[in-house]
Amino acid sequence: MSQKITLVLGGTGKTGRRVAERLRERGVAVRIGARSAMPSFDWTDEATWAPVLENVDRIYVCFQPDLAVPGSVEIIRRFSNLAIGVGIKRMVLLSGRGEDEAEAAEHALQASGAECTIIQASWFFENFDEGFLADGVLNGSVFLPADDVTEPFVSCDDIADVAVEALLDDRHVGKVYSLTGPRLMTFADAVAEIAAAANRPISYQAIPIADFAAHLKADGVPDDYVDLIRYLFTSVLDGRNSNLTSDVEHVLGRRPRDFAAYAREAAATGVWSLAA
Repeated sequence: MSQKITLVLGGTGKTGRRVAERLRERGVAVRIGARSAMPSFDWTDEATWAPVLENVDRIYVCFQPDLAVPGSVEIIRRFSNLAIGVGIKRMVLLSGRGEDEAEAAEHALQASGAECTIIQASWFFENFDEGFLADGVLNGSVFLPADDVTEPFVSCDDIADVAVEALLDDRHVGKVYSLTGPRLMTFADAVAEIAAAANRPISYQAIPIADFAAHLKADGVPDDYVDLIRYLFTSVLDGRNSNLTSDVEHVLGRRPRDFAAYAREAAATGVWSLAA
C-alpha cells in the first residue's frame, strides 16, 4: 500500500511553504496544492479539486486570497464535503482572527464532520518582508490606513509549527487556537523596529482609507483585492484583536517568537537593504 499523502493547500505561500517543509522534515509525504503545482489546484475551479485529493489522508487548508472574500464560505463547504466524501477526515484550517466571514467558513468546515482544528491568526510578521508591505519598507516609506490600533503580530513560523502539530497529533482535533505574538504593537511600532534592525531610516505614516484605496487602484490593483484591504483595515483593524493569547505556548511548549527577533533575522538576509 502506498504511503498516504498530506495535502498542503497554499503550499507555495507564507504559511503553506513552511508547513510543507516541516512535514517533509518529519518524513511525511506532501503534495502541494497550488496553481503552479502538478496537478494544479485552483479554489475557483472545482474541476481541479478531486485530482489533488487522490491518496490524501489529511489537509492543511489555506484559502486564497482570504476567507473574508465573498463566496469563501460556500467554497469551503463544497470542498470539505468533497474531501469527506472520498474518505479524508483530518483538516486544519488557517482562519482570520476577528473576521466574521472567516468564522462562518470555520463553521462550514466543522459541519462537514471533519476531524478539524481551526487556527486563527491576524497580521503576519512576514507581511513586511514576503508580503505586500515589503516594497514600502525597502523604499523607506510605509503608509497605511492604521494609526494607534495595536495588533498581536504573529510569526508564520509559529503558525506552521502549530499547524503541523494539529495535522499529526490527535490531541488537537476539535480545538480552535487563536495565535498571537508575545506583545501588542502598532504598525508604527513594527516599522520602527524594522528600521532599527535594518539600520536605516524607514518612516511610517497613517493615511485615510480612501486615499490608500485610491493609491492601490492607481497601481492597478484589482477592485476585489482593494475591497478586501478596505475591509481588513476598517472592520477588522478596529481593536477587536488587541489582546494576547497563550495558545502558541500551550501547543508548542514555548513562547511565541518576538517581532524584534524576526526583524533582526530578516534584516540579516539583506531583504531590506538598498543596493550599493
